[in-house]
Amino acid sequence: MAITDPSLIPLHRLRFEEPGPPRPGELPTGAPAWLVSRYADVRQVLSDPRFGRSRLYAEDAPALSDVPDLVNNPDLMFNQDGPDHLRLRRTLRRAFTPRAVARWRPWIAAIVDELLDRLEERPRPADVVEEFTLPLPVAVISRLMGLDGSSWDRMRHWSERAFSDGSHAGEEVESVLKEFSAFGADLLATRRHTPGDDLVSGLVRAADEEGGLPEAQLVSLVCGLVVGGHDSTMTMLGNGLLYLLGERPESWPRIGADEEAAGRVADRLIHLVPLGDDRGTARHAAADIEVGGVTIPAGAIVLADCGAANRDPDVFPRHTLDDLFAPLEAPTLSLGAGAHYCLGAWLARTELQLALHRLAARFPELRLAEPVERVTWRTGTTSRSPRRLTVSW
Repeated sequence: MAITDPSLIPLHRLRFEEPGPPRPGELPTGAPAWLVSRYADVRQVLSDPRFGRSRLYAEDAPALSDVPDLVNNPDLMFNQDGPDHLRLRRTLRRAFTPRAVARWRPWIAAIVDELLDRLEERPRPADVVEEFTLPLPVAVISRLMGLDGSSWDRMRHWSERAFSDGSHAGEEVESVLKEFSAFGADLLATRRHTPGDDLVSGLVRAADEEGGLPEAQLVSLVCGLVVGGHDSTMTMLGNGLLYLLGERPESWPRIGADEEAAGRVADRLIHLVPLGDDRGTARHAAADIEVGGVTIPAGAIVLADCGAANRDPDVFPRHTLDDLFAPLEAPTLSLGAGAHYCLGAWLARTELQLALHRLAARFPELRLAEPVERVTWRTGTTSRSPRRLTVSW
């Protein structure tokens, strides 16, 4: 059965325009913007400090979204530039280094194995989202932040509305963001009073050492960690399994037999399977800037299409694009570049690698229990992944 509704197309099947020179376009709201799609051009836009985020939220700037959401909160670290952004980033940078993530690897693997033990006991077919792709990243970020299981349902509720795609009522989103911010503020206050060895306590200590950080920015940072720490990994893993089991089953035995190969597959999935249907990350041009032979005027909003850039044939040859086990020819842009490169990149890759490898090793005959066309999608947020994904073995 053919899928005709774009919102139901598996994300690994999305089609991107051929990368080309920068050209005029528009935002989802209809405001004018410049579209950038070639790898070198997108990397330049993401790395050049003259293309910033904070000016997108000036009073005279056109709205990026029709409803409030966490992504477009000016206090969010991602929406800061220059010294303000650097101060916030320094409070977290040490926590997410490759060395730090390597220390976490044993207990992340233990969480994976515990979830696989439970999955093995479930009647078949089983929902791998409910049993694995959702609880894994939630358990990991909860341990890092010192949260217990009582927060999990609220975290999911907040995430689905804090990253709204515009389909939720503005009043509902505002109410959720207010509740979410109160949670973040309370968590910071608790850790100040009773610090531990968790990520939030480390954030409080680093913020005190840094000095001058507005409390609203720290609250947004905590809320961003809660949402980003589990939503992105859940989305990557769910979409990755749909692709691997539905269209690349020949790769499954090697993923289970070779952890290093599973890491290369994780890199390819992050590179090729978008988190959602959004086709660009926005920046504001502070001056007239030449990109790819085209002058983008000062004050323009630029949409950098990372999905198209990740398929630029001048960088990623067609004959290796779908080779899941081939090392990437250049750094992926899925996790950004420059000053705003994703701090959680190593953690996301580690979770994805361990999850895929150990799932394939434990269940070498894992298979989808229903056609891809019948998958139920989690929609309403800027990310998209299967709401349910039934498997058998």
